[in-house]
Amino acid sequence: MYVIFVLCQKTALAMIEQNPQWTFLSNFGHVLICIAEDPEARLREIAARVEITERSTQRIINHLKETLILISRKNGRRNRYVINSNESLRHPIESHCTVANLLTAILGQQKVSKIKSRYPHSQRLKPALV
Repeated sequence: MYVIFVLCQKTALAMIEQNPQWTFLSNFGHVLICIAEDPEARLREIAARVEITERSTQRIINHLKETLILISRKNGRRNRYVINSNESLRHPIESHCTVANLLTAILGQQKVSKIKSRYPHSQRLKPALV
């Protein structure tokens, strides 16, 4: 009986590793991280990386723009995104943290420092990633 339990446990762990059904961050977090890494990324590129549809990616970007976490500027035919890192996260449990805290936790301080130096100041928002 112990052998069957061990085999079932190993099979279950293998299935979880091969096909994770959940992640700690939502698609909103994933899209924001992709934009932080490449502020000129195309919608198609972000969608492919996050593994969601382009329509879902556009919806998420629009939500982030509505809450002033993200602004977009035209750069020729493409958009360039600017992140307002001073905004607090939205859920009451995490509202004591800012967007910059989230990005630093995921990307690391060195990478976020590089990102901060790339973003120009915005007249509408506080300096991006400061």
